[in-house]
Amino acid sequence: MRETLFNLQSKYLTSTDQRRSIDSLVSNIKKGEDRQVLLGVTGSGKTFVMANLINELKKPTLILSHNKTLAAQLYEEFKEFFPNNAVKYFVSYYDYYQPEAYIPNRDIYIEKESEVNQQIERLRFSAMNAAVTRRDTIIVASVSCIYNIGNPENYENKAIVLKVGMDIEISKLAGDLVFMRYNRNGEDFVSGSFRIKGDVVDIFMPYDDFPIRIQFFGNTIERISYIEAITTHRVKDVDEVEVYPATSLVYDNDVIEVALGKIEKDLEMRVNFLKNIGKDLEANRLLQKTKYDMEMIKEVGYCKSMENYSIYFDGRNTGDAPYTLLDYFDKDYLLFVDESHITVPQVRGMYNGDRARKDNLIEYGFRLPSARDNRPLHFDEFRKKQGNTVYFSATPDEWEIEDSRDKVTELLTRPTGLLDPVITVRPSENQIDDVISEVKKNIEKGQRVLITTLTKKMAEDLSSYIKDLGIKVQYLHSDVDTVERVDILRDLRLGEYDVLVGINLLREGIDLPEVSLVIILDADKEGFLRSKTSLVQTVGRAARHVEGRVIMYADRITESMKFAISETERRRKTQEKYNKLNGITPTTIVKGIRDKLVESKEEIDAINYKEWVDSAKPPKSEIKRVLKELEDKMHLYASNLQFEKAAEVRDQIKDLKSI
Repeated sequence: MRETLFNLQSKYLTSTDQRRSIDSLVSNIKKGEDRQVLLGVTGSGKTFVMANLINELKKPTLILSHNKTLAAQLYEEFKEFFPNNAVKYFVSYYDYYQPEAYIPNRDIYIEKESEVNQQIERLRFSAMNAAVTRRDTIIVASVSCIYNIGNPENYENKAIVLKVGMDIEISKLAGDLVFMRYNRNGEDFVSGSFRIKGDVVDIFMPYDDFPIRIQFFGNTIERISYIEAITTHRVKDVDEVEVYPATSLVYDNDVIEVALGKIEKDLEMRVNFLKNIGKDLEANRLLQKTKYDMEMIKEVGYCKSMENYSIYFDGRNTGDAPYTLLDYFDKDYLLFVDESHITVPQVRGMYNGDRARKDNLIEYGFRLPSARDNRPLHFDEFRKKQGNTVYFSATPDEWEIEDSRDKVTELLTRPTGLLDPVITVRPSENQIDDVISEVKKNIEKGQRVLITTLTKKMAEDLSSYIKDLGIKVQYLHSDVDTVERVDILRDLRLGEYDVLVGINLLREGIDLPEVSLVIILDADKEGFLRSKTSLVQTVGRAARHVEGRVIMYADRITESMKFAISETERRRKTQEKYNKLNGITPTTIVKGIRDKLVESKEEIDAINYKEWVDSAKPPKSEIKRVLKELEDKMHLYASNLQFEKAAEVRDQIKDLKSI
């Protein structure tokens, strides 16, 4: 594992209060304090403080976030802070996920269905690989990182090292790659696949940006190069490369044989038990389903529901904690829990929801009891695996404060001098007309607006109404997929939209300096979305603009509203005092707008094909393959009525055919 050498790069200098906070947190960690809290107001530079902590403590770091959108924002920020280090992104890779389930009262079995986002899957593999191979690693993850992903030792031990001058038969290398779950594919060279052409083997590791090309002379490796996936242009030569499995669930034949024996034994016991209590239907169902999975594992090394048998392959006993991303780090690592007041409850709640679903499947003969052990960590297990932990929040809950034994560092001032927004409360009668009026005033000043509602339907309906008035608006909620959410926020900043309507996604941590007005509808509806913590966080979205203001529509002042208003006023006074003491004039944050989280396919494929053909001199079969990819893309755009993009691809096809 490489030495840790973090290199923080930033145009910012730490403010007096930021420096004091950093020194306090570092000092506590060096004294052996493994839990503490940073109470930092919106815009105080909590992310910059995190970056400085990493730079000074030189430890691999896991940053835990409660939603994918905020995780993506943090990922982009840390890539800028540490451009020469391994900054990675680890969130759920499902665009659509329907877990396996059984509803007894309706006798409905739901097969597991999922749609994996290949780009995010590649980012996950890259994160796992960095955690086991580099100490200069920073991973920004959602709470999905506490779910079972397989034993890191097994993943590491299955890696193969290839060196220039090494003797190995191409057939042996191909066999090793198939064992590591790489697909052999001569046509579609995609992540997680390999291809062989004569004395050349190309491998596209799922955790790397560029495929690797291994050139042989006989059975000897003559050259190793990183190449571009489509053009095959050589990026750079290397003397050696480590190739890790395409998945963490890769097992030797002897391990598989032992595991199948254990599955057989448990299956026999469970079938007999079900029959003895009069559940013959369930017993037969379990027998057929499990036997089919066992046959698949025996023949090809895995099955569709492999994760449900993980306990047999990982060497765990019933009830043992699963292997999660936390196990891929050394024990001496930093854990930052961002927006801890909402992230910690999410971690606490994951286990019980998973357990309830699995219990039904087991009781009615769809799964062996061992399926329970493919699960997220329960909260006590998570606590045992925490590294040196800092809880970050503008509104930490009592639990985090108690867990840190009252070691709370406050950061209540902003280097920009920005004050917390002015809050006004207005009656709900005719609120939509008033909202439209305020939105138009803001747009005239070139500023953005956030509107928070209570439900997805309200967000969509209000967006539709505002759009009909000729205002550039978009809604944002959990049904919008991960990458699109990030792009929508980026487009708001760019001015593609003037207004964003959402629910709770617009509260914690979202960094939108162009937003000067936050509108909270139904502010007096007490509950999770209008609790004192939620309101304080929502108000904070307007704290990055010098003209920041918040309008709450309500017919009464609730206790939560009262708290949010008084706490905001307290923070305004603290900042005013700080500004006066340091001679600071408040200024709106000016922040660059980053590229998209994942490049769109058309951007990736924007290639000068004439240059490619002239320099790489690809064989006709390779040109034919690229043409087919472009034609498929053109037809896809046309079917989606994206005719301009279809026409662009058509022109690319013409250019390539004319060469």
